Amino acid sequence: MPELTAALGHRYWAETKLERGGREARRPLIEPAAAGKSYPQARKVPLLHDLDLLDKPFGHLLRERRSHRRYGEELLTGRELAMLLWAAQGVTARAGSALLRTAPSAGALHPLETYVAVEKVDQLERGLYHLDVGRFELSWLSGAPLGRELAHAALEQSFLAQAAAIFLWSALFRRNMAKYGHRGLRYILLDAGHLCQNLLLAAQAMGLAACPVAAFYDDEVNDLLGLDGDEEAVLYLAAVGRRKE
Repeated sequence: MPELTAALGHRYWAETKLERGGREARRPLIEPAAAGKSYPQARKVPLLHDLDLLDKPFGHLLRERRSHRRYGEELLTGRELAMLLWAAQGVTARAGSALLRTAPSAGALHPLETYVAVEKVDQLERGLYHLDVGRFELSWLSGAPLGRELAHAALEQSFLAQAAAIFLWSALFRRNMAKYGHRGLRYILLDAGHLCQNLLLAAQAMGLAACPVAAFYDDEVNDLLGLDGDEEAVLYLAAVGRRKE
C-alpha cells in the first residue's frame, strides 16, 4: 500500500506550509481577477431578503441541522430563495472597495461565485442563474432545467433531481492566488465550507431540507455552467427543497 506521504494531496499540504523563520509558501506571479463576476446582458431578477425568516434560536439550529435527501413537490418562495442566497454571500458592510459578507474570506477576496439551478421556485422561471453579490440580484443565464443533468453528473445522486433549487459554488482561482500563491487553494476550499454551512443553517431555520454534495464529475458540471475548469471551476453543490416526510 502506498505511503500517505506519497499522495498528491499530502504533498500539496506539505509544500504549502508556512514555517517560522523560513520562506513563505511558494507565491508565483499571478495576475489578479476582477473582484466580482457579472453577466451584463442577462435578464435580471432583483432579490429581497427577509431576516425574520431566520428568527430561530441558534443553538437549536446547530443541534437540529441534518442532511436531508427527500424533497416534496411544493415550491420554494422567492423570499426563501433570496434568504438562502443572502445567508451564503449577502453583503453586510463595506470597507473601502471590499464588500464584507455573511461568510468570512481570506483577505476579503471572496473568490467564490454562486450559481443556482432553479427547478421549483414560485414566480421564477426554471433554469440557471448567477448571483450578482453587489447588486443582490440574479442573472438568468439559461432556461434549460438542470436537475436531472446535475444528478447524473453527481454520480447518479438522484435526490438532486428532486430538489427545488441546487446551489453551485465555483472558484475564480486567481482572485485569491494572485495574493496567496499556492497556499491560496487552502483558503478557497475553506471559503466554500463557510458559504455552504451558512446556507445549510439558513435552510434549517426556515424548515427546509438541504444536503451538500462534493462528489461529481468536475468537467461535466463545469460544462453545464459554461466554465472552463481552469480559470473558474465548480467546487461544491447543495440541494434545497421542501421536506418530504
